[in-house]
Amino acid sequence: MSGPSDFHVHLYFDAAEIDLARTVAAEVAERFGAAVGHFHTRPVGPHPRGSVQLTVAPDRFGEVACWLPLHRRGLTVFAHPSTGDDRSDHTDHVIWFGASEPLATAMFD
Repeated sequence: MSGPSDFHVHLYFDAAEIDLARTVAAEVAERFGAAVGHFHTRPVGPHPRGSVQLTVAPDRFGEVACWLPLHRRGLTVFAHPSTGDDRSDHTDHVIWFGASEPLATAMFD
């Protein structure tokens, strides 16, 4: 198995936390060169609530994974590699910072 093309880091937030999520996303983008996606205010895809996807290069993910536990400001963070196998990426190859949350994985069947 070759390495992932990139890593997705999803910041989960409720309506009252969107500004906090914007701040954390901006910090990750500035420090680690992550691309910041759209801020979804409701569940999208397998994600159970509002979220934003940060796309991180494989060679920077280790740094991001070391930084996030101390700087996520209480947000739940779901991270996974992009290997081309969406089901496994969202179920087997995952990292949670904060409490894990159930994903709607039926879409991968």
